Amino acid sequence: MKAVVIRKFGDPDGLAVVDVPVPDPGPGRVRITTEAIGVGGADAVIRRGTLAGYGFREGHLLGSEVAGTVTAVGEGVDASWTGRRVWAFTGLSGGYAEQAVAAVEDVLALPDGLTGADAVTLGSSGVVAHFALDRARLAPGESVLVRGAAGSIGVTAVQLAARGGAGAVAVTTSSAERGLRLRALGATHVLDRDGEGGSEAPSGFDVVVDVVGGPQLPDFLDRLRSNGRYVTVGVVGGPPPADFGMRLVNAFRRSLSFATFSSDTVPGPDRQAVRSSQFADAARGALRTVVHEVLPLSQAAQAHRAMDAGTVFGRVVLVP
Repeated sequence: MKAVVIRKFGDPDGLAVVDVPVPDPGPGRVRITTEAIGVGGADAVIRRGTLAGYGFREGHLLGSEVAGTVTAVGEGVDASWTGRRVWAFTGLSGGYAEQAVAAVEDVLALPDGLTGADAVTLGSSGVVAHFALDRARLAPGESVLVRGAAGSIGVTAVQLAARGGAGAVAVTTSSAERGLRLRALGATHVLDRDGEGGSEAPSGFDVVVDVVGGPQLPDFLDRLRSNGRYVTVGVVGGPPPADFGMRLVNAFRRSLSFATFSSDTVPGPDRQAVRSSQFADAARGALRTVVHEVLPLSQAAQAHRAMDAGTVFGRVVLVP
């Protein structure tokens, strides 16, 4: 089968389409013929080599979520899965391929009316957005800033915050056009990437959800009100400066909270329950998915170039 691997860490030109054996599902797993493959920020971080110290090596087969049809099941898996259209989390590998395998507990049947592209746009990012706001304890009437709101996590976080009754939903993004699109999803204030430009925006926020990280993280930490909560869910802009913790110490009397969040820490059944509810909402139009572009698997490098350039609004989807 065809698959995309990291031939060389660094820029997208290091990705290569290769022939690899069709994977055996193995005990407790299913094999899926893919119809849609999500391209996420974690894929870009891995491709750059940022996580090489965590065991990722050149030759790694990228991809963490797919949608498609179950074509084989491993030992111990109910045969009724065969033939079902599903979304699946494949881990941080194996998704950029014509066929992928996943543990059955990480597989969810798709509701009628939800496309594969919509499923991989919402499947992982929606769960992250939900639990990030939950961990931040965002309450009705409070103000929230979503930093890096144009990606699939941010797009969902904006909608969930608005739906949850936030008093203000501010976003950072790179253009007026994107700002208009985010307003249509529930944003009330649009700021530039530096957090400036919104003359009517709150001077401080009760909650910041940050997808970006990077050297500017402490500047956004300073935007918290007393008792404010900052939750970072990604580092697509790189790690924060090593001394950013001093900003927290210096603001000691404001009782600020800083947290990192990974959905890996949420029990699997809880993740699947939220995902199932969000899929149902998306299928009936109550939650919007934003697919930036659908590209063939062979153009995975192009998808990564778009992410690196910051031109993606929503999620790029690959199809075999």
